[in-house]
Amino acid sequence: MATFREVCQGGPVLLLDAAASQVQAGLIHPSGEAGWSTPPGEPGVAVFQALEELGANLSKVRGWIFCEGPGSILGIRTVAMALRSWTLLHPAPVHRYLSLAVLAHALGKPAAGIIADARRETWHHQRAGEPLRRLPTRDLQPPLYLPATFRTWSKLPAGVQVTPYDWTQMLPRVWDADLLRPAAAPDAFLPEDPSYVAWTPRIHQAPAASA
Repeated sequence: MATFREVCQGGPVLLLDAAASQVQAGLIHPSGEAGWSTPPGEPGVAVFQALEELGANLSKVRGWIFCEGPGSILGIRTVAMALRSWTLLHPAPVHRYLSLAVLAHALGKPAAGIIADARRETWHHQRAGEPLRRLPTRDLQPPLYLPATFRTWSKLPAGVQVTPYDWTQMLPRVWDADLLRPAAAPDAFLPEDPSYVAWTPRIHQAPAASA
């Protein structure tokens, strides 16, 4: 794993986060200073608007950092697809991070559980320094925090608190945290390996005629 400081030393580095309802993009310099853009709209448009607002020259970018999840799968995969294309034209190292791990570290409350909706009354759950887990609502223990701009479909657990997911605030707090991993092929993370059900093909037959 690597820190943001280490990855940005060869800067500038572009950070793209589409896990929330609004894309966040940052052009980060080795000093830790960064320019930020959060354009509205769907990710396929907002990502390009953000780069334009930042005045980012892709040929001069020395690295990429992106959120692999949890969060909006559409947004995350849109960013991953763009990165696979851009790095073919302008090769540069790509690093990935988990949204909940970053927020857990930035929040600075070791006992806090950061959650994101995983559908079907289950939640992605993470505490600082612990692995990401997927838990049913009944197994969640307070204190719980939900990123303010993350979409939810399930009923919120009792006592959950909403907290900002804002990179302008989080970057200084996680600058020296070991939260980044290399990403040879950018994509959305899978919380668990896919499972498949065996299927035996049968020839379709018309129902037997009644007597």
